[in-house]
Amino acid sequence: MTQQNARTNFAGTSPWEPVVGYSRAVRVGPHVHVAGTTATRDGVVLFPGDAGAQARAALCIIAGALAQAGAELRHVVRTRIYVKDISQWEAVGRAHGEVFGEVRPACSMVQVSGLIDPLHLVEIEADAYVWDEAGRSTASGG
Repeated sequence: MTQQNARTNFAGTSPWEPVVGYSRAVRVGPHVHVAGTTATRDGVVLFPGDAGAQARAALCIIAGALAQAGAELRHVVRTRIYVKDISQWEAVGRAHGEVFGEVRPACSMVQVSGLIDPLHLVEIEADAYVWDEAGRSTASGG
């Protein structure tokens, strides 16, 4: 592999990462892929019963994973949002809009029958493409 397409994995604090065998984020060249992220810190589900707050917490964790991989929220080009109850779409969507209102990535929101913990109401994935100030893609990460 060349440096330009070398793969770097970035771990998070999810108790499921070692069990399932995944990374919080993976960077290959200018591409950063952040795994499905829930409102969980050190195995504790945050904000049970509040989908909007869970979305905000998940987006905060995503921002940290992006930073670890040398990316920023402004580099996000696509998000995928999974909600247990689509009637909560507006609270979740508003949280997403607070973070990405100016960035405006491509986005999907779908209802799912369940997530890994019954207290989770929302899970969010993000894909980013990192460029420098001159608009050139960058291959190295944090």
